[in-house]
Amino acid sequence: MKQSPRDKKLEEVLRSTHLVAGGFMGSDSRHPIEVIEQDIIALEEAGMTTARLSQRMKELTEIATPRLGNWIDGALGKLRVKSEDFKGALVCPWPHPGTFDKRITTVEHLETGQQVTWTDLNIHMIAEHGFFEGKGAFFRIEPAEIVSILFEDEAGI
Repeated sequence: MKQSPRDKKLEEVLRSTHLVAGGFMGSDSRHPIEVIEQDIIALEEAGMTTARLSQRMKELTEIATPRLGNWIDGALGKLRVKSEDFKGALVCPWPHPGTFDKRITTVEHLETGQQVTWTDLNIHMIAEHGFFEGKGAFFRIEPAEIVSILFEDEAGI
């Protein structure tokens, strides 16, 4: 695949460890555009959009933030959620302005025990770029898995 200079620079940034430990691509050898395309397909197959998913993630983070470090049971049904704040901010690897709090949100489904974790930057990257990170990245989110956890109670999902 012939890359434009912009795509090549983006790939370098996503694979770099300067912004986050291990980089955003982890051990994934695919091109970032291929990762995004395949994740969007998986998300659509799960009956979900990036807008709806990122909105639910943001909503759960907002529920948890006032009680930092403590689990909140029964968030949006059969979920429990907690958020932890860390000093500093993360910068989006795409070339536009934007910094995001170093906050980590964890959601657990109370019946299945399944958990998923994300950062505020993950929410942004999913909403704006359709990017769930590469396989092996520390904060990689599997599209079908997060949908099954966050939307398990909804018919048709």
